[in-house]
Amino acid sequence: MIQKSTDSTPKTAVLLLNMGGPTDISGVEPFLKNIFADPLLLPIKNSLIRKMVGNIIVSKRLESVKENYRKIGGYSPLIKHTFALTSTLNALDSSKTYSYAMRYSPPFCKDVLADLKAQGVQDLVLFSLYPQFSTATTYSSLLDAKSCLKSLEYAPRVSVVEHFSEYVPFYELIADEIISTLNGADSKEFVLLLSAHGLPKSLIEKGDCYVEHCERGKQIIHKILQSRGVDFAKIVLCFQSKVGPMRWIEPSTKDTISAHKDSKIIIYPLAFTIDNSETDYELKIQYKELADSFGVRDYRVCECLNDKEGFAKVIIDLANQALQKHTTQQIAPAKSTKKPNTKPKPKSSKSQKSHKSINAKPSNKSKPKQKHSKNPQTNHKKGKSNA
Repeated sequence: MIQKSTDSTPKTAVLLLNMGGPTDISGVEPFLKNIFADPLLLPIKNSLIRKMVGNIIVSKRLESVKENYRKIGGYSPLIKHTFALTSTLNALDSSKTYSYAMRYSPPFCKDVLADLKAQGVQDLVLFSLYPQFSTATTYSSLLDAKSCLKSLEYAPRVSVVEHFSEYVPFYELIADEIISTLNGADSKEFVLLLSAHGLPKSLIEKGDCYVEHCERGKQIIHKILQSRGVDFAKIVLCFQSKVGPMRWIEPSTKDTISAHKDSKIIIYPLAFTIDNSETDYELKIQYKELADSFGVRDYRVCECLNDKEGFAKVIIDLANQALQKHTTQQIAPAKSTKKPNTKPKPKSSKSQKSHKSINAKPSNKSKPKQKHSKNPQTNHKKGKSNA
């Protein structure tokens, strides 16, 4: 429902962006169809062919995906956790309106932005809830928001928090969750798996910076845990949720569990801030059954940060930083600073610190101006290689 602006309505809004998920079993099919209609996830140029291929993929997976959702209550927990998070944010910070929009399920970005326009919001922060930047996730959501602003003829001052892959207070909260899940057990007896959502290897070879951001997160978490006297037998970055026959980034979470079947295992879902089917079903049920079949003695999965107050405070802090900067820069796919193995090799460039937001300020025509650097698409600090 669209609300009319009043004198007491905050003129600044923070819009949380995420993938979405079905709220009941009937929502599974449209959710999957929306995912596979996205050209950034299914990179087929011809839209008709992409739709046809997407429908084939959905038809093959639909019943098994529905069954997976039934095992976690018949819906994705992501929506309810995000609603709770915005409630926490609005309670903590009355100077702004906090809302959320999903890429592939309601509430869709266009509807939420129409609501904010009706409220008279003049300053807007687009806040990606993906901690690491990827073309397939963050960039897709930002492009969707940009398109919706244009179609609505809505031109607030826009800032963007496109990732927070080096923001230490965020990782302090993750360390808290890991230690809480240990619950007094000896960390030296456990292998810590930092499981991130996988991507096709071809995306990384084209320069996507996602893996670098994940590797950097692993290093920061390791350092924080060491500073607290928490040492694991090993910390491993791995990747889950592979779909289809394409080559995906490795090692897979499945293979990593198998490789450490003689150890105790604790998993933190590194690429997720909100619990969803890939945490509640894939990690907690599917991979638990796999670990049991391998004879893993102790298998634990940490919860995501969800609507915890500490995470809400991180969002408020990053949103405030974005509003203070108000730089103008085109929404563009971030590039890895590592040189791919393919030829020709692109030149690497200097970049700004990754925890700082990249802000886009559209003109009246909703076309943001470009703040140029040596490479206008590279704005991320180089991540170190996996330790």
